[in-house]
Parts: sequence; structure tokens; C-alpha cells
Amino acid sequence: METEEDTVYLSTGELAKRLAVSIRTIRYYDQIGLVEPAKKEAGGKRYYSDAEIMDLEKILLLKSLDLSLEDSRKILAEQSLSAVLTAHKGLLAEEMERLQLSLNHTQTLLNVLDLEGKLHWEDLIELVAKSDRGKDWNRYFSEEQQSLLKESLPKLESPEMSTKKWINLIKRIELCLTNGVSPQSLEAQLIVEDMDILSAEAFGNDLQLAADFWEIRKSAEASEQLGLYPIDPAIIEFLEKAAEH
Repeated sequence: METEEDTVYLSTGELAKRLAVSIRTIRYYDQIGLVEPAKKEAGGKRYYSDAEIMDLEKILLLKSLDLSLEDSRKILAEQSLSAVLTAHKGLLAEEMERLQLSLNHTQTLLNVLDLEGKLHWEDLIELVAKSDRGKDWNRYFSEEQQSLLKESLPKLESPEMSTKKWINLIKRIELCLTNGVSPQSLEAQLIVEDMDILSAEAFGNDLQLAADFWEIRKSAEASEQLGLYPIDPAIIEFLEKAAEH
């Protein structure tokens, strides 16, 4: 049986070095009564036994799970361990959802910046606000069509290559407009062919769905109702003329 003389104690400094934490952290845990030293000498030195070292290791583990110190205290006291962890899991899930939304909005900013070269804050704020609201897709598409569209359409909040292809296509059309390139030109015809290829990737063999969605995109009102990024009418007119040719 281990006696007092056999017990090995670590000073605060030795413990901090062993657990790779700051001395201030260990002292703070002592101050709030979370993990107190086994011995305190008159000169102020504190010493920790294996039991306190184990408690500190538990606290550090729980801290890595983003648990609060108060929840960690409850777990150390074995009070409602399952309830504490379940509640903490719920908080983490909410935080992940918030971070994902933040990530989506950040990627939207990057894609808009890539698309237009600058940010139109008024339009962007409205677009982000719409992303947080319900959209009446039922007004325009069946549930089956909605499922296909949500799975295959390029998303402004997405970093995927399909979104980048559509952005580059629009930028090519903008260059044509800036440089006065005719919709009847070979360059315009190649753009139309590329758009057909991208449409085939998105809609497969469902030509009717592709046509219906294009009608939606031609309508500023319908696009707004569905929370879709607005297309410049000049781009739509250019594509229409090029497709007719």
C-alpha cells in the first residue's frame, strides 16, 4: 500500500511543463477550486499528486472538446455526465451550422468578386438576406424538378468547379459586350456551345426543365423570388441573339 512517503508530488512549474500548459492556467484552476493542489507550503509553493494530475488531464481533455469549465466541473464530480455531453453536442451542432452559413456567405462574396470585379453591397446584402428566407420553388417547379435543380445547379456559395465554369462564361460574355463583339460572331457561337455543354451537365436530358429554368433566369422578378443572383439583361439579350443565329 502506498504511503505518504511514497507519493510523488510535482510542483506547479513541473506540472506545467509535463502537461504543456502555462503556470497561470494551473493557478487559475486552483483559484476557482477546480483542481486544487494536494499540498501547500508556507512559502506559497504548491504540489500536486497523481490524483490531481489526473484531474488536470481530464480538464484539458474536456477543454479540447470546447466544454466550459463549469461543465467540466460537473463531469469531474460525475454529475449528469450524459446530460452534460448531450447538451454540449447540441451546442457544437449549432455552432457548426453557424460556421457553415458563414462559410457559404464568404464563398458568395468571393464568387461575386470574381464575377464582377467589385461588390455591389446593396444587392449583396439583399441576396444574403434572401438566402436565410424560404423560397417559393413550388410555384415554378415540381418536387422532382426541385430535387434535380438543387442537386445540379451551380451555387454562388459553392467553391466547386461547376460554379467557376458558369462565372467564367458570364465574364466572357461581358468581355464581348465591352469589346463590341457581335452575337453573330464565331466567338459568340462558341460561348453558346459552351453554355449548352454546361446546361447538359446540369440538366442532363431534361430539355424542358432546362428551357423552363432559362425562362426563370430571363425574368428578374422570378429570379428574385427564388433568391437567384440577378443576370444583367444585356447578357441575356446577347445570349438570345447568339442562340437565334
